[in-house]
Amino acid sequence: MSNFFTTEISPITADGLSHITVKSNALKKRADLTVYIPENDREIAGVVILLHGVYGSHWAWTLKGNVHKTAQKLIDEKQLKPMILVMPSDGLFGDGSAYLPHKTEDYERWIVEDVIAVVRQQIDLVKTNTPHFITGLSMGGFGALRLGAKYSHIFTAFSGLSSITEFSQLKLFVEDFENLDDLVISKTSVLDEIIARKEYLSPFRFDCGVDDLLINYNRELHDSLEKHQVSHIYKEFSGEHSWEYWTSHIAETLLFFNQFC
Repeated sequence: MSNFFTTEISPITADGLSHITVKSNALKKRADLTVYIPENDREIAGVVILLHGVYGSHWAWTLKGNVHKTAQKLIDEKQLKPMILVMPSDGLFGDGSAYLPHKTEDYERWIVEDVIAVVRQQIDLVKTNTPHFITGLSMGGFGALRLGAKYSHIFTAFSGLSSITEFSQLKLFVEDFENLDDLVISKTSVLDEIIARKEYLSPFRFDCGVDDLLINYNRELHDSLEKHQVSHIYKEFSGEHSWEYWTSHIAETLLFFNQFC
């Protein structure tokens, strides 16, 4: 029996993409996902959830970041085991929902419950024991690092690119931060979630461009994790807060996840 009142899945496009619209239990409205299933593979090693940043939606990682092409190239080169890529919208609140619980909709539960459930329901290659991973960029990095830490029993490993590390940093990006601030009911930082679950965290990494406006926040997170003796990988690369950076460096995250399949 379906977990959802309505679900629609599209035919697969020429690029190997399909789109799912589902009435989310957490959001109480319809929401969208883009899914990529590797070519010619019936044995799937894992599911990677990729969260977009502010202003974007489910199509951003593919149409702006070409992540499916990066993944398929790595698979063809035998560097990456076949993984399904799942790219949900954040729920489309304002400029960005921050993937947090709000007073009337739960954008966190949308990701960790509904997205996982609808993909398992619609794609028979995904089994109950298939490893799940989560990553994201900017606001999506905030979501991925928080949720990866908070739900390490769900996510085998997690990652963030150019990540917002605290809720207040969204002021740098959103037009109506005061409204968002009023509606969000949980504002724990990435560090808060990691430290609270220090003893049983899944492996994780994060990276940032040296010319990114969030570089100092990422360095501060790295320093704090070292002080708390939390095992992690942190990398810096040349680049700014841009699709050029994320397109270039998502491969490091995919190859990191590959170790845990």
